[in-house]
Amino acid sequence: GYRVSLQGNFFGCNQTYMAFLEYNPRKHIKLDPPLNIQSNATASNCQIWWSVWNVPWYLAEILQYELQYKEYSMSWEVAMNKTLPSSLPQVEIEATELRSGIAYAARVRCKVSESENSYHSQWSEWSQTTVFKRTDVPKFSEKILNIKTMQYFFIPLSFGTLLYLFWNCKLSSRTQKNSIFFKWCFLTLGQKASPALTFPHQLLSFSHFIVCTMGILR
Repeated sequence: GYRVSLQGNFFGCNQTYMAFLEYNPRKHIKLDPPLNIQSNATASNCQIWWSVWNVPWYLAEILQYELQYKEYSMSWEVAMNKTLPSSLPQVEIEATELRSGIAYAARVRCKVSESENSYHSQWSEWSQTTVFKRTDVPKFSEKILNIKTMQYFFIPLSFGTLLYLFWNCKLSSRTQKNSIFFKWCFLTLGQKASPALTFPHQLLSFSHFIVCTMGILR
């Protein structure tokens, strides 16, 4: 330890004042504020991280952080405070703690953990601020409305298309019966017949497409 004294001239007399009979620097630490605070906000959470400067490695492992955040337009006097349980220079805020579409400002400060007996410090000054905004999330009712609208539009259209294909396939089968004789004549003359009609295959493929699409919309 050290002995700290103050000397001065008071009313023309030199006097010595003992400020600390025993001064231990490890018990009177004040760190520099954290630097490079950044944030990344999504619809589910907001991640905030920072770095510390001019801190020995043996102190960096026992640091304690306090986060303070508020709506950007509000005063710091009404800000939310969080003492972080970890010495890692990062924190995550759940989306339930933030209002959608509102800009927030956050800052952080540090000191040696209170559970540490070898060192003692006071809080550092606050860091610079970082500004973030939670991403808007579409309302569940809006999603349901959009799906129902698509279904109401898609079902009649699909039914009409199936009916049209079925009717064309039926007409084509009648026409095919009437043209068997002509096809036989072409074959006997050594000419190649036209490919078989593919309407049944098209109908089956289109029906499979309709079923898969309706499953996705649900």
